[in-house]
Amino acid sequence: MATKVLICDDSSFARKQMARALPPEWDVEVHFASDGVEGVEQIRQGNGEVVFLDLTMPNMDGYGVLETIKREDLPAMVLVVSGDIQPDAQERVRKLGAMAFIKKPIDADKARTVLAEYGILTMEA
Repeated sequence: MATKVLICDDSSFARKQMARALPPEWDVEVHFASDGVEGVEQIRQGNGEVVFLDLTMPNMDGYGVLETIKREDLPAMVLVVSGDIQPDAQERVRKLGAMAFIKKPIDADKARTVLAEYGILTMEA
């Protein structure tokens, strides 16, 4: 059964780039959101088992998404993908429940490594 992956980023280019970086052998159903409000709605609908989340977005930023996931106890494994690599930003997202912090841009090798490291992607063939 396909894993429902949500890519939440206000940049159309970044969403497409992230989707291309997903390992081709990973059975996924990809969903997109262009801001945090859309992202939370997609997660509530069950379309975000694994979420690749940007921090800087209009309407609701990535921190707001993480706070909502935590407050509502939504079932989502969140990997923050951001250009903001400040140590305080990394610490804040981890405290809010993010599994990993990945610097933009992400490539296929980095995506595969992080997904395997957290047991999300298993190499079964």
